[in-house]
Amino acid sequence: MRNSFLYLTREDVMRVCADLDSTVIMREAFHLHESGQTILPDEAYLGWVNGEGEHVRSLNMPAYVGGEIQFAGTKVINGNIANPQRRGIPRASGLTLLYDELTAQVVCVMEAAYLSSVRTASVSMLAILLLQGAPVETVAVIGAGVIAQRHLELMLRYLPTLRTLLVYDLIPGQVERVQHMFEPELYRRGVVLKEMHSAEAAIRPAQVVIPATTVTEGYIQYEWLQPGAIVVHVSLDDVLPEVVLQADTVIVDDWELVRADTRRLLGRMYRSGQLIGPDEAFPQDERRCRRVDAQLGELVCGTKVGRKTKKDICLVNPFGLAIEDVALAAHVYRHACQLGLGRKLPL
Repeated sequence: MRNSFLYLTREDVMRVCADLDSTVIMREAFHLHESGQTILPDEAYLGWVNGEGEHVRSLNMPAYVGGEIQFAGTKVINGNIANPQRRGIPRASGLTLLYDELTAQVVCVMEAAYLSSVRTASVSMLAILLLQGAPVETVAVIGAGVIAQRHLELMLRYLPTLRTLLVYDLIPGQVERVQHMFEPELYRRGVVLKEMHSAEAAIRPAQVVIPATTVTEGYIQYEWLQPGAIVVHVSLDDVLPEVVLQADTVIVDDWELVRADTRRLLGRMYRSGQLIGPDEAFPQDERRCRRVDAQLGELVCGTKVGRKTKKDICLVNPFGLAIEDVALAAHVYRHACQLGLGRKLPL
């Protein structure tokens, strides 16, 4: 019986993540998910309007991950998109909890926002590696916030042929701040980061496109995408329906979660009859309907193929799964214990 748990601060989590290969951990998580060794309940969504008229939300995302990970846990992540501009604090904050597999007692509580941004970027990187055709030399990142910054870190780490990062953000000075943040690594790798004057200008030359924004209306047109482009639709509302309908390949992380969502693009397209899942039958009028080609776990396990030709335009729509948070948190917890990091707190 435990009478305490380990608490890991944001600094602790950052220190441990620097030692881990988070993309490999995401590959492990999706392999376990596809082979039926995870439990992924529906997430709980709570949204409200605060006293200043801002829309805010809280998510509770539980999961169990088996295999060699053997942990259950949950992520509680809250957000207000007005926080950075109005209050000078991060948009998201929260905690990730890990439970002992045998007793279900809480064994670790850690800061969730940084961990969540790492797992999001790591899933994107995994998808790019699985779908890459020609060597990637140019990447477009739309938005320059926390999620975008984690993506930039992994691009510099995993793409040896990368030469140019094209970044666009609506907030004046944001790209310049990010450029200064990454300047030593950009110089070491010989990569140029350019601020672009529009999303279109960033996207057209890019082989990989990462929209990392908070928009609720689409703007990315299919004609902006060059042959062979990979779009990892991180923020879930940036592409127009035409991109989903015309892309050569559409990949999701978990179709059941995507289908059940009523707020985001692919869920809305499913409800309007424009989209069906990988194993669903086409309706009688299939002219306006396309099929999702595969789930990410199927690509990891090799049961389905993502890219068929180097010219295929591939759209990846990763909804974000709690198994990713639990898998990464489990590795963080175990490595933190090895390093002697964190603080024991009484239950």
